[in-house]
Amino acid sequence: MNEYDSSRMAAMLSASGLTPVEDIEEADLVILNTCAVREKAEEKIFHLLGRLRPLKEARPERLIAVGGCVAAERGEQIRSRARFVDIIFGPQTYHRLPEMIRRVENGEGPQTDVSFPPNEKFAFLPPRKSGGPSAFVTIMEGCSHFCSYCIVPYTRGGEISRSSEEILQEIRQLRDCGTREINLLGQNVNCYRGVNPDGSICTFAELLHRVAAVEGIERIRFTTSNPIEFTQDIIDAIGEISKIANAVHLPAQSGSDRILALMNRSYTANEYRDMVRRLRLVRPGISISSDFIVGFPGETDSDFEDTMRLIEDIRFDGCFSFVYSKRPGTPAADLEDPVPPEVKSQRLARLQQMVNALALQHSREMADTVQRVLVEGPSKDGQFLCGRTSNNRIVNFTGPAELAGSMADVRITGILPHSLRGELLTIS
Repeated sequence: MNEYDSSRMAAMLSASGLTPVEDIEEADLVILNTCAVREKAEEKIFHLLGRLRPLKEARPERLIAVGGCVAAERGEQIRSRARFVDIIFGPQTYHRLPEMIRRVENGEGPQTDVSFPPNEKFAFLPPRKSGGPSAFVTIMEGCSHFCSYCIVPYTRGGEISRSSEEILQEIRQLRDCGTREINLLGQNVNCYRGVNPDGSICTFAELLHRVAAVEGIERIRFTTSNPIEFTQDIIDAIGEISKIANAVHLPAQSGSDRILALMNRSYTANEYRDMVRRLRLVRPGISISSDFIVGFPGETDSDFEDTMRLIEDIRFDGCFSFVYSKRPGTPAADLEDPVPPEVKSQRLARLQQMVNALALQHSREMADTVQRVLVEGPSKDGQFLCGRTSNNRIVNFTGPAELAGSMADVRITGILPHSLRGELLTIS
């Protein structure tokens, strides 16, 4: 979501007359777009601000702006620790950046706006004029579930959904620029409840059908889903819509019912298992990835073994996993946490080892199969073309550079730890 927000900021500022530069020392405006989900990300912001101080001192007219969730959560602390920062703005107010810049340049002093104007920013953002073969589109923002460990409801506000027609218009703009794959974004994307042109409410399942009907869009992804809102109509849509990618990211966070209750996740491990079972009934072989928090306050060895059992049962095809990070102001921050850090680190290493082994097994099962790949462009080393399969695997293969943006059939010829090798067969 920050990637989407950053790209939209860049487009808006370009439309107002600014030009991106590669060298930060040449910049007249430097923006840090921040994330508050983990403590490490917050610490990085203050470290970066320390590095920016000499740049500001060398050219006082250079503007420094801090935006996003850390700005919303800790704007006053940023102001007190880095008084040279000119602009502080939240994730819902970046559309006001041009006006805040104008005020600073007019001598009106530092500007701060971390308010939550509902859905206002999308009306002020310029039309999409580029997006690449695959592009993000935000459909809703905020969260109203208040998991006990999570800062998002406090930094991005409650759930707000964009209208269905506004979303479809943005997708058509991207399609006209050559985008073939759309990744629908939201803190709880399956909680989407947007207004249709006739005033009725569009559910997430309905939106999936409407996006699939946009001619020229070949593949649809979405992230992130909350299992409590992963309803049967969404599962049915995944079974009915062939354009939906063969991969779903469904954060479990824990396999222990006791820990899930402390997290305020509102489902049990067996309810999660049943959800995946129903998903695989309509899409056999679908790739399931997840999120896990290890070392939540009070997590016992037994709780952790429940998580490992869930991972083994589901056979996840990858996950984002972290040691619990205390977020000030959240209910979990007040829980007693007797688990030593070294125990948490050992648990994380063991969890990641199992998930990596499962992911490698899934990759090996793809050997010698033909996969439909969206060609994204050159590989990191520049020696191959790089594409992504429907189940979200990176494939590197030989082919002409002009294939970028095309769909191609590729035979999988090699399995590497973090990617696949392939042989180009046909293009379309």
